[in-house]
Amino acid sequence: MTLNLVDYERKAREAVMVFWGNREAAKQKQVEAGKPDQGERAGVTAGKNMDGFLALMLDIVQANGLTRAQIHQRRAVLSLPGYFRPTKLWDLLVTYKGELIAAIELKSQVGPSFGNNFNNRTEEAIGTAHDLWTAYREEAFGKQPRPFVGWLVMVEDSPESRAPVRDASPHFPVFDEFKGASYLKRYDLLCQKLVKEQLYTTAALITSRRNAAKTGEFSEISTMTGLRTFVTAFAGHIAAEAARLGV
Repeated sequence: MTLNLVDYERKAREAVMVFWGNREAAKQKQVEAGKPDQGERAGVTAGKNMDGFLALMLDIVQANGLTRAQIHQRRAVLSLPGYFRPTKLWDLLVTYKGELIAAIELKSQVGPSFGNNFNNRTEEAIGTAHDLWTAYREEAFGKQPRPFVGWLVMVEDSPESRAPVRDASPHFPVFDEFKGASYLKRYDLLCQKLVKEQLYTTAALITSRRNAAKTGEFSEISTMTGLRTFVTAFAGHIAAEAARLGV
């Protein structure tokens, strides 16, 4: 079986350009409206920033056999039942004849504040996955094979995100891998551990500088959490489901 990775590197660069371009457009809109400077908040609340990556995921589904799958992107149809809470909104859902094929979360973080945001992202990612798999165990989606569950985050590559970080843990030592680790390294460790603990099928981290709005340049921290690993796993799952379902 040959997987179609849909020229993902080029499309990822386009997605990065969309990300930074939308953030800058949102800030400019605030300025033109004469509203007070909101710092990074304007870019965060603008929405649509990760739409380029959504488009990449859609192309993978279409190119690997599930051309008749239902691909859900609108907020009104992105909820899944949970176990610890009634529902959870995802960024992309793929279903086929009543089966959940895939659920994907797309996140981003830019500076200058990385500390609290990293902790919030971590808690959210772990809680979301644990809730989904417990609901799956309780047959919230009916009797079906395990769906693909993906988590992808884009983090600004900056001096602040690359700087060593100190932790205060007065009673017990932190794990060695976290000692002095930058926020980019911590995101990389997070993605690796999310997969190791089987909370996500795959988790990816890409980094990009603010000046990439015109080039779409991005980088990866490790092959384990790289974009190729993510899109290959996703394409493989889609192709396998297409074969299983006889599409």
